[in-house]
Order: sequence, then C-alpha cells, then structure tokens
Amino acid sequence: MLKRTPLFAAHQQLGARLVEFGGWEMPLQYQSIVAEHLAVRQAAGLFDISHMGEILVTGPNAETFLNGLLTNDLRRLAVGQGQYTLMCNERGGAIDDLYAYRLGHDQYLLIVNASRTDADYAWIGSRWEARHLLDSDSLRDASAELGAAAVQGPRVAEFIGQCFPGPAVSGTPVAEVTQLKKNQFANFWWSRGKEVAMVARTGYTGEDGFEVITPAGIIAEVWQRLLEVGGPFGLKPAGLGARDTLRTEVCYPLYGHELDEQTTPIEAGLGFFVALDKGQFMGRAALAAQKAGGVGRKCIAFKMGERSPPPRPHYALWSAGPAASPIGTVTSGTQSPSLGIGVGLGYVPPAFAAPGTALQVEVRGRTLPAVVAPKPLYRKPPAPPAADAP
Repeated sequence: MLKRTPLFAAHQQLGARLVEFGGWEMPLQYQSIVAEHLAVRQAAGLFDISHMGEILVTGPNAETFLNGLLTNDLRRLAVGQGQYTLMCNERGGAIDDLYAYRLGHDQYLLIVNASRTDADYAWIGSRWEARHLLDSDSLRDASAELGAAAVQGPRVAEFIGQCFPGPAVSGTPVAEVTQLKKNQFANFWWSRGKEVAMVARTGYTGEDGFEVITPAGIIAEVWQRLLEVGGPFGLKPAGLGARDTLRTEVCYPLYGHELDEQTTPIEAGLGFFVALDKGQFMGRAALAAQKAGGVGRKCIAFKMGERSPPPRPHYALWSAGPAASPIGTVTSGTQSPSLGIGVGLGYVPPAFAAPGTALQVEVRGRTLPAVVAPKPLYRKPPAPPAADAP
C-alpha cells in the first residue's frame, strides 16, 4: 500500500492528479505541468516535500561520525547552516545525495530522498554499530514525525514574512525570515508560540525560495497559510511534474537517474561537493583516484532541435557523423517549458562531453540531432536596467 503525506487531503481538495513516487502517493500535477513550471519561474510555486526522509544524528561524536560518511565537510557549517552532500559506498558509488543541516553544536538533521530513506538509515545504522559510539550519541529516523513544504520562485520573498513574522527563535539569528541567505535556516514560532517551524533558504528548482519543516500535525496549516498569502503574488500549488522539468533545466541530479550506487559524484559532475582535503571518509580513495586519473564517463547536459520530440530516460545517445554509434544513455529528459525545446541529461565518454559537441538521440527508432550544452541549461535572464530618474 502506498504511503501518504500529511498533505494528502489537501491535494485531493485541490484536484491533484496523484501518482506513485518512491512508494508514496504524490501529486503529479494540479492543472498543468507547464503552468505550474512557469509559475515557479515567474512568480511562485508550492510543493509537498513531506515524503522526503529526515534522520537526526546527535551527540558529541555526531560531527566526526558524519564527516566519515559524507563527502562534503561538515566542519564548514555553523549552527543555522546546511550543505548539499553525498553518501557513498566503499567504491565511491552514491548511496544517496542529501542535505545536512547543523541544528546545534552536536546535532544534525539529514534530509534524504524518499525512495532511499530506509536504505540510508540502514547504511548509517550499520556504520553506527561498527563505531561503538557512546550512549550519549543518538541516531533516529524522524521521518514519520515531520512534514515539509517547499515554496519556490522569484516573488516568494515578497510574502513569506506574512507566514513567519518576527525574529528567529534559534538557528541563524535574523530579525525576519527574508534575511536568511542561501543555505541558512532558522526556527520561527508558529501557531501563537505553540510550535516551531524550521525555514531554510534552499530548494530544488534553480529559483530563490524556502523549504519549511514542521511537526507533521501542523504542516497542513502552514500549506494553507502559504496558499492564502501567496495567491495574490501568483503562487500556485505544483506537483512532481513541474519539479522534474524545473530541476532538469538547471541540471540538478535525481537519485535513480543521474545517481545510483554504481555512479560516483565525480562522474556525475558533483566534485565540488567532495572535500578530499578533509581527511578520510567512506569512498574517498576511489573518488580521489577518479579526480586524479579521470573517469570513463561524464554526465552531460544537451539540447535538441526546435522541432524534435523531447528525449526520455533510457533513450540511447549516439555520436554524430557517418561513423555514428551508440555512446551513452539519457538519464533525464523532458520538453523544457522555459526554453521551448527538448533537453536532457545523460552519460557519455569524456571525448564527447565538451559543450558544443554534436550528438544524436535515438527516439522511437530514429536518431535526431542534439548538442552538448553548458550547465545549467536554463539561466535566468538579466534584470532590465533601471529607468533613468526624471
């Protein structure tokens, strides 16, 4: 039986089309994927992310323990900050990609992919047992206790303060929520001081925005309040369809597509999030060898021609020219609502990975032209120049 988030009834009331995703019954769309996508790019969109997993690691050994598992360097985080990171096996393959937040001096919250929560918790637990940590250290899966929503888009900062007024009570010390910078979070009172909502300036769309984590019992109130105050600013509820087109345009990986246990962060182009200089961590030797010696394949972004059908996952990628042959596979592909063309991500040998390289995509038995493009595929247009003062 599929799991349901605390916002399931809200999705039904909004007329969402519901689908299975990572073992959850989730909204694919409410009205139109394209309309929801463009709302996020132009105004604001609201996503249910309560299906994501939340794992708490606390105690005097929490930082050392996690730094031995994760690729990024937790020592860079102050209380009130988060970072994107990955968790790898001994071969450097990605067990998951995730966000790590430093809640306190010795307290961390890991936000992991919904489909990987059980596997992640089992993997972390196996390393936990092997370390024989102190009784004062704690590892807990808090996923069932929490709900979460993401509100994303260029106009979000205009109204989110109406939902979370006043100064932070913990986390990054800010006088108001819009003072948070990218990858910072703070806790704000909700419901007249009865509950606390964690608000982070993070997201998965390439737009400015915030992610809100609360006790599961109040996330529906937060959702409804965001819809009420955001409506006049163009806020629309958005589903998994728009989330996928948005993240593909900005080349954010999705576990099970660009990442899996046989694919390393170096191959995926995520070397920036691998801190080889921090000391030993799981998978470091394999990742260091790839960094020094190169990889056999690279994750590329590509664009199709204007009238081509969109690429889809598992389509074959071919070289171009008279001696064309299969060289790789599409991992993510869609019709870009922002660009009006088919775009995608995939893996090819390094010789075919440079931007400008001609490729072909096999679509229903035909090979259609494509070109490797710089990442991200979509970039926000520059702001218009200010008008001259009269």
